[in-house]
Amino acid sequence: MNTQEAAHIKKVPLSHKIAFGVGMLGNQMFPAALGIFMVVLIQNLGFNPLLYGVIAFVPRLVDAITDPLMGFISDNTKSKWGKRRQYVFIGAILTGLSFIAMWQLYSQNGIVFNFWYFLVLSLAFYLGITIFSIPFVAMGYEMSSDFHERTRIMAISQFIGQFAWVVAPWIWVIIYNPDLFESPESATRQLAVIIGIACTIFALTPALFINSKSTLDDNNLIPLTTENIGKSFKNIFVIFGDAFKNIPFRKLCIATFLIFNSFQTIAAFSFFIIVYYLFNGDAGAAGVWPTLHGSVGAICTSFIVIPILSSMAQRIGKKDTFLISQAVSVIGYILFWFLFIPGKPYMFLFALPFFSFGIGGLFTLMMSMTADVCDLDELENGLPRKEGSFGAIYWWMVKLGTAIAGLFSGLILYFVGFEAGIGTQPAGTMDGLRFFYSAIPIAGTLAAIYVMKDYDIDEERAKKIKQELRIRNSK
Repeated sequence: MNTQEAAHIKKVPLSHKIAFGVGMLGNQMFPAALGIFMVVLIQNLGFNPLLYGVIAFVPRLVDAITDPLMGFISDNTKSKWGKRRQYVFIGAILTGLSFIAMWQLYSQNGIVFNFWYFLVLSLAFYLGITIFSIPFVAMGYEMSSDFHERTRIMAISQFIGQFAWVVAPWIWVIIYNPDLFESPESATRQLAVIIGIACTIFALTPALFINSKSTLDDNNLIPLTTENIGKSFKNIFVIFGDAFKNIPFRKLCIATFLIFNSFQTIAAFSFFIIVYYLFNGDAGAAGVWPTLHGSVGAICTSFIVIPILSSMAQRIGKKDTFLISQAVSVIGYILFWFLFIPGKPYMFLFALPFFSFGIGGLFTLMMSMTADVCDLDELENGLPRKEGSFGAIYWWMVKLGTAIAGLFSGLILYFVGFEAGIGTQPAGTMDGLRFFYSAIPIAGTLAAIYVMKDYDIDEERAKKIKQELRIRNSK
């Protein structure tokens, strides 16, 4: 059974859902591991903050061009393999090979050589991620047209994908274990090979096991000529503008930006709060508690949050489930203020199940709702469908949020007077950091709830849209 045939039935085979979920594991494991490894550039290879900033910024600048372009190409590909499958396959291999190669760094080569070596290969890595992830996400949108089946597909994919964040925090412990590796840079070289091969296999899974119907005879697609691709390249801002005219989609993007940006802004603060507030700057005494914060949170998301939200969405609808899940996450951020207690580090674990409803609910429900929005776009603007373009724009907003969050994180650390490398921080620093750790995501989440309160594609409207599409297409 192929993805387009599956769109006309209510149930998608469990094997296809699992295959898509395994692909999501690869999609999330690559950036999760990358985030851990990046610390080695500064900590052990001597990259200064300016070089680190260039490495973080340039690929995202390129993403702003390649993501929408890949969405257009994927949406309009004529091939016997369909629109998406071949790109997922090629992108997975390019991403895996470049990930392995980019971390083969040696300090004796010098900072200048290592900087250019890493920058060039990181561009290849991010290009591979684009070629893989944009069609991959669109593949998930296409797997079903059923309102609730879409949520089940995304719930299973996020359940499997969350294991990336369960495992990734422990990479930090492994890298800096002298009993396992002679140095952190040696550890990254060797672990990059293992992780690169494993993630490539994960990413290849949907291309191998989710078949696609040939689009050779689809006359609704725009021919991928040099002229048309050039027009798409020139009209990136027009594509963004047209997509944002779709009011429900605009709400999804803005709400995601608010929640994810605020979360990413304070994500690194948990390490500093645990080490410097709970353990007075003694990283050795802090042990695995910073790792447990991320790992246990991901476990809560997989085994508590996603099953609950998937069930709720089928009973009360996606929008109301989203609003409730984000309100619960606000409780978690409030609890962190009270449960970061020096001498009792285990107490913050009680806030994690509430906190996990935020990001866990965000992507499980938003990806499902984006698929519904693609139906509305087809009704309003006709064929070809634009799952690739909408997915590219949505995930570009996520990447933009990550980039802006990095800037805000640094500004907050400067504002509160945080000084790295000293045990006891200046008076008021940790209270200021704890305040922002709770206040920023609470503000972002409440703003997102306000944006989404009148989101209007519920189950009834989704059925009407599909009915109108069936009538029109039958003619």
